[in-house]
Amino acid sequence: MQFLDGEIIPAKVISAYATADVALLELIWPRKNAVTLKLADSDAVRVGESVFVVGAPYGLGHSLSSGYVSGIIRDKEDKNPFTNSEYIQTDAAINTGNSGGPMMNMKGEVIGVVSNILTQSGGFQGIGFASSSNITKELLFEKKIIWNGTDLIPLTGKVAQIFNLPQESGLLVQRVVKVSPFGVLGIQDGDVEMTLNGEKLIVGGDIILSINGVKFESTDESLLNIAKVMERKSDNASLEIVVFRAGKKVTLGRK
Repeated sequence: MQFLDGEIIPAKVISAYATADVALLELIWPRKNAVTLKLADSDAVRVGESVFVVGAPYGLGHSLSSGYVSGIIRDKEDKNPFTNSEYIQTDAAINTGNSGGPMMNMKGEVIGVVSNILTQSGGFQGIGFASSSNITKELLFEKKIIWNGTDLIPLTGKVAQIFNLPQESGLLVQRVVKVSPFGVLGIQDGDVEMTLNGEKLIVGGDIILSINGVKFESTDESLLNIAKVMERKSDNASLEIVVFRAGKKVTLGRK
């Protein structure tokens, strides 16, 4: 991470949630004289409030834009941390490079983490989103699920049958970071692009069938059980993953 004075400090990923588009990073060494921002209660945010965002759009570091809260989009009715999300919509200018930056209220408190935009041109067209501070706090500091270092896509129903899985559902590995927990175990990612039912997939990699004995199924209960297994543990905690690789079950893990 690079700071305003030019100092660069390496960081590692502690946890991440693709659906909510948030991640928790830990600096390898502490920042001297660090300035911190308060996380505000995003449930108190109302449509029409003034907000501003800070980031590096197109590499223009520490740029600020302002606007209003246009709406709030919630999808946190169930307890499944893999699918929960809550976004604050804004017309404050957001472009490539703003992602991960703070959205703040007029008190300078963080009410969201900048995520993405809706666009047809590729540039900002007045509709941008930030993950709310409350969902960020809940997922990154309360749920405490470890970052596994993979990009996964569920395979269920007829799609699972196409892959000839030995069970009803599985998790197709798209990409894996080699130095991540799953990468170190030997999880393999795909190398062939294809389109299935209009969705782009990278195939040829492992399909995860179970984690520590918990079989993946396309139910909230199954995902909740996997979430419990993946709660942040020590680096030396036991982890066993069964994958479907080249038509065979393969067990990977450490004791």
